[in-house]
Amino acid sequence: MTSTVNEQQQALAEGRTTSLALTEEALRRAADPAGEGARVFTKLYPDAARAAAQASDLLRKAGLVRSPIDGLTVSIKDLFDVAGEVTMAGSVARAGEPAAAEDAVVVRRLRTAGAVIVGRTNMTEFAYSGLGLNPHYDVPRNPWDRRTGRIPGGSSSGAAVSVTDGMAVAGIGSDTGGSVRIPAAFCGLVGFKPTAARVPLTGALPLSFSLDSIGAIAPSVACCAVLDAIMAADEEPLPRPADLGKLRFAVPTTLVLEGMDKDVARAFEQALASLSSSGARIDEIAVPEFTELAAINAKGGFTAAEAWTWHRDLIERAGDRYDPRVVSRIRRGKDISAADYLDLLAARKAWRASVEARIQGYDALLLPTVPVVAPAIADLAASDEVYYATNGLILRNPTMINFLDGAALSVPCHAPGEAPVGLMIAGPAGADRRILSIGMAVEAVRSQARA
Repeated sequence: MTSTVNEQQQALAEGRTTSLALTEEALRRAADPAGEGARVFTKLYPDAARAAAQASDLLRKAGLVRSPIDGLTVSIKDLFDVAGEVTMAGSVARAGEPAAAEDAVVVRRLRTAGAVIVGRTNMTEFAYSGLGLNPHYDVPRNPWDRRTGRIPGGSSSGAAVSVTDGMAVAGIGSDTGGSVRIPAAFCGLVGFKPTAARVPLTGALPLSFSLDSIGAIAPSVACCAVLDAIMAADEEPLPRPADLGKLRFAVPTTLVLEGMDKDVARAFEQALASLSSSGARIDEIAVPEFTELAAINAKGGFTAAEAWTWHRDLIERAGDRYDPRVVSRIRRGKDISAADYLDLLAARKAWRASVEARIQGYDALLLPTVPVVAPAIADLAASDEVYYATNGLILRNPTMINFLDGAALSVPCHAPGEAPVGLMIAGPAGADRRILSIGMAVEAVRSQARA
């Protein structure tokens, strides 16, 4: 796995490497025919990346370091606009559409901070699945158990594997129902989903403008905090680890613990035990609102309604070029009426208020990011029934936090050598810095336990 932002930045500061050397190594890995690069990236930027790296090295020699990611390699999900290019979003249906006039806000902020953008990463078409399968660009293989060929998680599939395989120190993705946290959990990385309004969505092709958020997948919580601050233009000092002995956590017992496989159950129980032994107070609580969400979203929810609004003209022109499993879900939004949508807005408002009241007084929720370890690609590709059932199960827990408009981290909690499992640390809207602070403390305890 790639080293952290702090480790690479320290190596640059001490003259042990250069941005160009880091970039060349990332590009070498991405271009290696024996590796995952061809499935990870939909487009590489070798010339632009080398130029950015050389500029960073020159500025560093002059004593100018623009940010903690100056000179470090970063990948961007294929739904972010890059000036002069058509944003394909893991599809082929947008071929021939107008090119973007300017970079997405997050891309511009990353460039200004000195990030070396190595390429666009593969994703579930139009971000509409938590599995990471893509019939147009193939599926990046999860670094765990590549012999079987397991899913990386989605929709930010290539973002995660670009990090695990050393093609970038961090991958920037989007999260509408878990699309940052799911691949982070399946691939043994950290993924951060901020409050939706924290990072501007301008220039990001939408799935659901009510639920979309932008976050990083990286080796550590500190890495994600650095990237989040840059993308959010947050100039406050970075969060510091919380004191676990002063924290009170809630573990929801409603729905989110159901269907856990033995690997997830064992890792989750061990994580709670290590946090408790470190002084944290952990209470189990019922959150009956979680069982209401399926009925609230029965007609497709915000995702189907808002995706249909954006895609309807493109589907009319190029619907036959969509992934059938994606376009069928988008088309559900066609039957959602204005009254249905207004009812959905009201239901979300009431649901959020009820959940926020129930968890008030707790520093964060703790739950499994995903209740199962990464399934095999072949099993999902062969059966629509298995595909949809597995997609629903994998999205279930993360989706709760998107509907809450909360902030959440997925932090690895499995033992070395075991299947990757994510521990989700979540809070209400606006709790971003607190969740990152808690995540740093949790990560430290889990690292000691895994050593």
